[in-house]
Amino acid sequence: MTLKLAFHTWPYASNPTWLPAYTLEETIKRIKRAGYEGIEIGAASPHVFPPTLSAQRRKDIRQLLEDEDLKLAAMLPAHGGGPGNNVASPIPEERQWSIDHYKDMVKLTADWGGKRLVCLPGWFIFGTTQRQAWEWARYAIAEIARFAQDHGVEIVIEPTPEDSNIVNTCEDCMNMLEDVGEPNVRLMFDTHHVITMNEVMSDYVYRMGKNLVHLHISDDHRLPPGQGRGDFKALVDALRDTDFDGYLSMECGFHRRGIEPDYVARTCMEYMKPLVDAANAR
Repeated sequence: MTLKLAFHTWPYASNPTWLPAYTLEETIKRIKRAGYEGIEIGAASPHVFPPTLSAQRRKDIRQLLEDEDLKLAAMLPAHGGGPGNNVASPIPEERQWSIDHYKDMVKLTADWGGKRLVCLPGWFIFGTTQRQAWEWARYAIAEIARFAQDHGVEIVIEPTPEDSNIVNTCEDCMNMLEDVGEPNVRLMFDTHHVITMNEVMSDYVYRMGKNLVHLHISDDHRLPPGQGRGDFKALVDALRDTDFDGYLSMECGFHRRGIEPDYVARTCMEYMKPLVDAANAR
């Protein structure tokens, strides 16, 4: 078992507030300087959006990650926005665009040495039944997962109850995993969403068990861990108990303007590293 720390790029210029803004190249250097082993990259401009990412810049960023010795913990396509990215849309063209976008992200993840692509199962729109939207999402995730198998990438389903309405809970995640039925589909959760739902973070760890391969770490209201009401000591203990081997990705500090991303990165590291080091030493 090894718990590793990563930092998400959202606070450095991406959804939903977009500012303050730094290039991905600058963001990589700052995250490494804060002491992280890994980086999770959000797929939105100006950082990563395949249609606006040249072949040369793809190579240059791969080289920069290697030079900084910073591992790609995961990639995360943005949920919503102008293009949509809704695999459960009632509009066939939007569903197909979303599938194609995920496939582009699979290739980019593999090109940059990553193994995991986070998947958000979308949201159903008025006039569509939840059952129909679930089936569209299931079909899309299965197609994306089969494509990802050839690239050595796992598709990791995330419940996002604050942002969507199809896969909202731990049980929803488990059911979608079973319904998709592809061997390279795994699970994750975001502690912010769990706290918002008034549920217990460590319960998710025990319930997901061996299928849990990635986490987003944030206290309530997207605060850095330790600044809200989340029990992160219990969370890390549960991860140790279940032999979790993966990244805890700090996804916080981007919910409003006026928060300095370097401060968030440093504060998260100062709080989480002692917990992780203690767990890894046992």
